[in-house]
Amino acid sequence: MDREISGVLIIDKPARMTSHDVVIHVRRLLGTRQIGHFGTLDPFATGVLPLSAGKATRFAQFYLKSRKAYEGTMRFGFSTDTYDGTGAPTSNQVQVSVEAAELEILFREFTGRLMQTPPAYSAKRIGGARAYDLARQNKPVQLEPVEVEVYAFELLAAEGERARFAVECSGGTYVRSLAHDIGQKLGCGAHLEDLRRTAVAEFTLDRSTTLEGLAAVREENLQSCLVPLEALLPDCPELVVRGREEKNVRHGHRFELGQTERFGRGTGRLQAVTLLKIMNPERRLIAVARHVAGSIYHPDLVLV
Repeated sequence: MDREISGVLIIDKPARMTSHDVVIHVRRLLGTRQIGHFGTLDPFATGVLPLSAGKATRFAQFYLKSRKAYEGTMRFGFSTDTYDGTGAPTSNQVQVSVEAAELEILFREFTGRLMQTPPAYSAKRIGGARAYDLARQNKPVQLEPVEVEVYAFELLAAEGERARFAVECSGGTYVRSLAHDIGQKLGCGAHLEDLRRTAVAEFTLDRSTTLEGLAAVREENLQSCLVPLEALLPDCPELVVRGREEKNVRHGHRFELGQTERFGRGTGRLQAVTLLKIMNPERRLIAVARHVAGSIYHPDLVLV
């Protein structure tokens, strides 16, 4: 039987494992099938991979497009078909020594809202098939550009044919594509040599645990590795309900906020917020409600 475990594990994913590999490994470690993830990380990449356990698996809908942060290395001189170091070269290798000043200008050009074409070797679907499956079969892959946002793009070091960088971007942004597109701009080709994810939303590397560390945790200390349900969505206002109100929320009924329960955003005016965390009098999370209209909210996610 599945054990009663609910919360988020922040795993420091090792290289050469897929996100699904990590999920399977943790399911075996914890003896529960109720393990999922809040978005994949490429097999060659390392770093933050939030895994949801138990009731937390239902929170994936709120995190798949979350802000993410990375550090990595671009290698200039040739491009690859996967846009990273695991792929086959798609251009002749040339000797190049990148200039920090030129890269800083380019990084500013790739900051803000961008139209980005995903790599052919990606999990995007084309007519029901994964793009990477078509690419591996040498079939044509035509992917449409999508809008992404790069919030910050910083050059950490540049030497010879390599550049270290840090980037913060919206969910759905391919850092591999950033490296490839910058190489195309420079005319020398480039690919992503290594990548380490340092944050997904509120989940950060300094709170992560390795798979080896998780395996060494005793059962009674497992809670110390879990982010509890009540700590999820930290930017959402909380509303405490009791009595009949609590019962109605648990049954998924819409409710209306009273004037004194509306939330301001620093302007002195009362405004609706998109999501509310609904707590019981013991400060346990019982639901997440979404704004419908006016002061009306609907419990989209009820934890029974």
